[in-house]
Amino acid sequence: MTEYNSPTLTLTQQLIECPSVTPEDANCQQIIAEYLKKIGFTLQHLPFGPVQNLWAIRGHENPIFVFAGHTDVVPPGELSKWETPPFIPTIKNGYLYGRGAADMKGSLAAMITAAERFINKNPYHSGSLAFLITSDEEGPAKEGTVKVIEYLKAQNIQLDYCIVGEPSGQNTVADTLKNGRRGSLNCYLKILGKQGHIAYPDKAQNAIHHALLPLAELAATQWDNSNEHFPATTFQIANIKAGTGATNVIPGILDCQFNFRFNSESTPEMLLDRVKETLKTHEVQYELEWDVSGLPFLTKTGKLISACMQAVEEITKISPVLSTKGGTSDGRFIAPTGAELIEFGPCNATIHCVNECVKIEELELLSQIYERILELILLSKGA
Repeated sequence: MTEYNSPTLTLTQQLIECPSVTPEDANCQQIIAEYLKKIGFTLQHLPFGPVQNLWAIRGHENPIFVFAGHTDVVPPGELSKWETPPFIPTIKNGYLYGRGAADMKGSLAAMITAAERFINKNPYHSGSLAFLITSDEEGPAKEGTVKVIEYLKAQNIQLDYCIVGEPSGQNTVADTLKNGRRGSLNCYLKILGKQGHIAYPDKAQNAIHHALLPLAELAATQWDNSNEHFPATTFQIANIKAGTGATNVIPGILDCQFNFRFNSESTPEMLLDRVKETLKTHEVQYELEWDVSGLPFLTKTGKLISACMQAVEEITKISPVLSTKGGTSDGRFIAPTGAELIEFGPCNATIHCVNECVKIEELELLSQIYERILELILLSKGA
């Protein structure tokens, strides 16, 4: 398939060829399952609704080390803006182009080839090695990893260490490791007024006018302070909709969506209470709904962080930075199990972008680092 002699690259190309726009898996997990079965993994397919999930494990002892990831990708967008077709993997100037190259079919391939080499060298390693893979990370994330974690809990399977292959590198593949994430709170606000003719404002209540001051105050609020591990909580308005489209109608309803990315200094309840206080101060009539898509989580110290840091430094001579910046990931469903968790994958410069790509030499480097982490976790005394 390619001039490069790299199993990691070849597998990445095979996965990119599958147009697995969320929640579709498009045969990715079948390719992965066949690969893992050949190296001794027991497979459990766990479909929920339109979502495909795969739990694969090799071994029957603790500790359980898990590679976690997703096969689904975001839509490619306007195809005319891509230099090469998004689902035809293309090599150019040392980079592999295609939707999912960085997020995160490349890291899935690197995990699998790392596991293959590790097992071939160490067929009687201690502990267990597992994969948790879903096709519902880029979408609502209701039928994927969260459901698999519920299944594992019902089976009394306790995860000990987990690497989520989300793209974490800022400038190069191993310069940043994510040891935590902020929480995410989505709010859906409806400001209520009274529709009327724009020439008779005394007979109507303009929902937009009612919304302006409280929304401006919310946007200007400092919700908390940063701490040792997290930046300060942020508030961002995502969507506002009001009016009928006519120029002579006063809108009676304004719909607004906003999001908090919150740290460990705040809780959803605290943030919602302050939102309600602000709306009450401005005497607006409203309806408010919300959902928490994830709570903050943090792996401060432990064997996994030490192994990741050591592996990166040995192989790349880079001293990686620990960070909690960025969006949410499926780590938010795994961390509450008590597992030590790190997000570590390719460079994130082109994720969700047109012409998404990954540097080919970094794919192989990532696989080598993953293999070294397995050695440090599953071959050490007391594993």
